[in-house]
Amino acid sequence: MHYVAIVGSNSKTSLNRRLAAAIAKRYGTDDVTIDVLILNDLPMYNVDDELTPAQVVIDFKQTVKAADGVIWVTPEYNHSIPGVLKNAIDWLSRVDKVMIGKPSMIMGTTPGFLGTIHAQLHLRDILFAMQSPVLMGNDVMVGGGHAKLDADNNITDASTIDWLDTVMPNFKAFVAAHQ
Repeated sequence: MHYVAIVGSNSKTSLNRRLAAAIAKRYGTDDVTIDVLILNDLPMYNVDDELTPAQVVIDFKQTVKAADGVIWVTPEYNHSIPGVLKNAIDWLSRVDKVMIGKPSMIMGTTPGFLGTIHAQLHLRDILFAMQSPVLMGNDVMVGGGHAKLDADNNITDASTIDWLDTVMPNFKAFVAAHQ
């Protein structure tokens, strides 16, 4: 099985980028690969370009299309998703609409204690509109992420690890059920 983790931040020091790397490191196995996708190079979506997009957009869409499932790793900006993530979604939702039927899971981390709850609610609504089935009841909202990830992108908090050790197999079963 192959997943992509789409990180909704373009910050080099993003906690969510570190969380995605930790997920790929811990849960990537012989039968599950997780590639972390960074959105920094995607141009802004423009309807004038959607039929002839830049090669980076074509490659991004093909990578997502080829994946069995998508793990969305989003920060929270002003109680919603960041613009860089919305831009990626706009590209994925147009023309060939690669997210239709593609299983998704949402997670995020923040220094605050709520762990991206508002952004995740908005992202869930967007994914439903894109007809992407979303794993429900397995919310991963890592509050205080700066204290739960070490410099080598390892999750250091036992309760977070325990929860992810439940959620990640649930996502694998969810993806398998949608193939």
